[in-house]
Amino acid sequence: MKAVTWQGFRDISVEDVADPIIKEPNDAIIKVTSTNICGSDLHLYETMGAFMSPGDVLGHEAMGIVLEVGREIRQIRPGDRVVVPFQIACGECWMCDRSLYTQCEKTQVRGEGSGAALFGYSKLYGQIPGGQAEYLRVPEAQFTHILIPEGPPDDRFVYLSDVLPTAWQAVEYAGVPDGGSLLVLGLGPIGDMACRIAQQKWIDTVIAVDLVDERLARVRSRGIQVVDLREHEDDLPEVVRELTDGRGPDSVIDAVGMEAHGSPGAAFAQRVAAHLPDAVTEPLMKKAGLDRLAALYTAIETVRRGGTISLSGVYGGMADPLPMMSLFDKQIQLRMGQANVKRWIPDIMPFLTDEDPLGVDEFATHRLPLGQAPEAYDMFQRKADGAVKIMLKPWV
Repeated sequence: MKAVTWQGFRDISVEDVADPIIKEPNDAIIKVTSTNICGSDLHLYETMGAFMSPGDVLGHEAMGIVLEVGREIRQIRPGDRVVVPFQIACGECWMCDRSLYTQCEKTQVRGEGSGAALFGYSKLYGQIPGGQAEYLRVPEAQFTHILIPEGPPDDRFVYLSDVLPTAWQAVEYAGVPDGGSLLVLGLGPIGDMACRIAQQKWIDTVIAVDLVDERLARVRSRGIQVVDLREHEDDLPEVVRELTDGRGPDSVIDAVGMEAHGSPGAAFAQRVAAHLPDAVTEPLMKKAGLDRLAALYTAIETVRRGGTISLSGVYGGMADPLPMMSLFDKQIQLRMGQANVKRWIPDIMPFLTDEDPLGVDEFATHRLPLGQAPEAYDMFQRKADGAVKIMLKPWV
């Protein structure tokens, strides 16, 4: 089959790899009909290469048709249409019983000290072949699936794999009080969708910040107030306080993460580390890795006293300097973590109606054949051609 593979720093190629097969009685094989490039994939493209191996199949936002199931699978059958959550979870362990699916005790990658295994996301998370391919093996398929109806196009449901539950959890974790205000930092796919969800939840004041024209325009077109960071890089907290009764927002979502604009020192360190041998870089990242923390610092400075910061942007550093005095003095609550996908599906499904209030049908900015993945990664990384969300089609 054809699959998108990691080959090195900013080096992605589409290769012929072996078709997946049933290995365990709880496996399933699906024919992938749509698969997305996630902002998190760009971390593998650049800063987290030490945890990748040439030939690793990428991707964790896939959906398709069930072709084959293992002998113990009763929940789905060949011909069913399914979305595949980005995390692999059993649905039965102590953690899963508490809807903490990203901490599944059966699939935790204990050798790396990590939570549940993820599709296509480095040996830190199990080195499981991902979904940017023609076919995908789904372990723990008795739970690791979302059964969806026939009829609507893939665009309506494919974001259940990651974007929708991640953005939904970000808003839930933000804990905006009735009549309150929310600041969203970063308008990539997660920040953009978080704004849409906040709007549907009738949060009174939603303010969105970015520095890319197309991303600002997408959110502004939905009636959400935007602030261009390029115009307010030095006074953003003051500007936001003026918009929120002088106190700052009740809650802030950091949808940027480890590669934030405005962190030149950490950016330089990340670039240097990316070119070191893996034997040097891997322990360095685990023990001394630094993130670009500009977005998190902005969230801490901007949120009102007693407010909440919800982190949905991925962070991976182990030696990040946090302003603990400010966090403590301002009595800030922090909530974070990978989205527990299936925890939020019942809440999200009513919004995937004929009216499409979240605008998922037109959420993708680009729909490209799988074979154009290398160009798509480059375009997404450079934020070129208005790229916000790229969908790949294996069978076009």
